[in-house]
Amino acid sequence: MDTTKCMTSSSSLTLKAHIKNATIISKSPILHRKRDIFCLNIKIKKHPYGCQYLQKKKKPWRTHKIYVTKEGESVINGAGKKGTIAGAVALIVGTSIGSGILALPQKASPAGVVPSSISLVVCWAFLLIEALLLIEINVGLQRKRKEGELEVISIRTMAQETLGDWGGNLATVTYVFLGYTSMIAYSSKSGEILFHLINLPEPASGFLFTALFTFLISVGGTQVTDQVNQWLTVSMIGLLMAIEVVAVMLGGWSGLEGNGDWGKVPATIPVMIFSLVYHDVAPVLCAYLGSDLTRLRASVLLGSLFPLLALLVWDAIALGISTQTDQVVDPVELLMGYVKYIDSTCHNCKIPSVEEYYVRVKWSGVSFMVEAFSLLAVGTSMIGTLLSFSEFFKEQLKNLSWHSSSVQVAPTLHISESKYPVSDTHAIKALALDDLQQEPDKLTNWWGRNKTRFTAMAMVVTPTLIVSTTVPEAFSAATDIAGGYCMTMLYGVLPPAMAWAMGNREGEGSNQKGLTMAWPAICGVGLFACGLVVEQILQDLLALQF
Repeated sequence: MDTTKCMTSSSSLTLKAHIKNATIISKSPILHRKRDIFCLNIKIKKHPYGCQYLQKKKKPWRTHKIYVTKEGESVINGAGKKGTIAGAVALIVGTSIGSGILALPQKASPAGVVPSSISLVVCWAFLLIEALLLIEINVGLQRKRKEGELEVISIRTMAQETLGDWGGNLATVTYVFLGYTSMIAYSSKSGEILFHLINLPEPASGFLFTALFTFLISVGGTQVTDQVNQWLTVSMIGLLMAIEVVAVMLGGWSGLEGNGDWGKVPATIPVMIFSLVYHDVAPVLCAYLGSDLTRLRASVLLGSLFPLLALLVWDAIALGISTQTDQVVDPVELLMGYVKYIDSTCHNCKIPSVEEYYVRVKWSGVSFMVEAFSLLAVGTSMIGTLLSFSEFFKEQLKNLSWHSSSVQVAPTLHISESKYPVSDTHAIKALALDDLQQEPDKLTNWWGRNKTRFTAMAMVVTPTLIVSTTVPEAFSAATDIAGGYCMTMLYGVLPPAMAWAMGNREGEGSNQKGLTMAWPAICGVGLFACGLVVEQILQDLLALQF
């Protein structure tokens, strides 16, 4: 009896280089019986390549290209769009609205509503231009890479490939410092909020909160994390809108007619930048949307616009409350019900006392809404930072082991017709037994594919928990350092420098020519960012003298 040997699909073997490095694993053999023709189906990484006989049928057998990287992780074929604008917007909104919105009212209270609102709009426009520069640079570098290489290009790699080693080293130090300060701020603030909700000590609360989202990202993966993040973001937005409506009904707009103090504005800039920054997820967004510039620009614009509007309303309400209380307490803590302050010096004054306002807020249920909103805001911010920061360490670990790592090629399944006749049932049993013997290797293969991801996540979480659980009042110091120096340097100074270097290169594509045409805007935002850094240094030096 003639037998037809199993052959791989020609469409699946277009690039021999990838197939050469692919891991071939034999699954349980499947016998196709028709017209006395037997064919053994060999699968590579769960994606069937098919057989010659089945491809001759009228209904074609769809095959899939699968490329295997040196770490054994499959890279999705970029033929289709990978992510959605809604998912990208949710990630940006969740990353922007976080701990910064909780720290902004107290910092902006001395400046007043008009100066602080104008400053917020200026910071938003500045950060929007910087974000657009980052995605242009990231996509430009992504297009130069070959298929199968790393999809997420970190800020450090972007700086190294455009500015050289010094740029890469500067970006690495700044980004690592920023990532840790942001994570410390989120973990510390979550412990504070949970302490007031469930009366669990702040270190333990922050530890459990951080561990929960670490487990979600490590085990659930990007798809599950994306869905959870979208639900959390929608809930957070709903709570924020409800809080603002109720606060306005309770008189949150009153007391805004006072004059502002423009001299107090510079002290609020670090917190404003910390409240509006989402640039750490730019590399993840570029990979998530498949380097589609049109969708990336739309996502950045829409995703950054909502946090701006929310912050403007939130700032106005909080400053109105602060005016009623003579700025003696933090208005956010007042809304949460943390402070019970009695103004004993004002018995007959027309301004209601802090205690009276606390009773009204507590009765209306706003305090619980603010606590829930604060927890959601910190959680969504932590998701975005964990994703981007872990991807950064993941890329660095891969680069360190790139020269020695290679794909382990499992032995190819060879079937000798003389040794295993198709009519011999013992041959099929032998193949099945061989598959059962390979089962213990699945755990080893799984760890080999995921060890880099878990190691990178541990590098992010371990130092964060050590500092946030041992250092008291870490939230305030972390936000000032992150917004005043790290974010301004990394997302304010470096992007214009990278765009300038990329635009000056000869023989580049149209994307780099577009950067060259935008030189006036690039120079403007670069000088503005340098001015912010110098101003922050001067403020800190003056503060040390007193």
